[in-house]
Amino acid sequence: MRAVAITGTRTTEHRPRHDYGALFAAYLAPFADGHFYVGGAKGIDTLTLAWLAENTDARLTVVAPGTVAQQPVEARRAIARARGRIDDVIELGAAELGGPAYHARNRWLVDHTSMTIGFPHSTEPSAGTWQTLNYTAERGKPRLIVPV
Repeated sequence: MRAVAITGTRTTEHRPRHDYGALFAAYLAPFADGHFYVGGAKGIDTLTLAWLAENTDARLTVVAPGTVAQQPVEARRAIARARGRIDDVIELGAAELGGPAYHARNRWLVDHTSMTIGFPHSTEPSAGTWQTLNYTAERGKPRLIVPV
């Protein structure tokens, strides 16, 4: 079974919400027979989790850098709504959330999956989405980049 990491921007307000559903139908649905690993943050993490839970039978795992309780309210609500569809919630236990914790979570996602689908908003190479996509390439794994 193919395991797919999802990475993407936390900033999603620049597009209408229905645009994301169309993007996910085009770029996530072809992999819906697999297992998705989604970060427990707001933005793309929250949107993809909700879409996958509602529109596919894919296996779902949420990976939080610390605990789910440390995540933004929007993300905690999305996880609670999808709880019946989530196979596993992995809490990596970072005591403090910040760049290092999120980068460690993103590397964990890549190391435990066979490919990454990224939804970047920025072209900044320092953005977490691009760091994750570049780490995927460094590991010799395929990546699908869908700019948002």
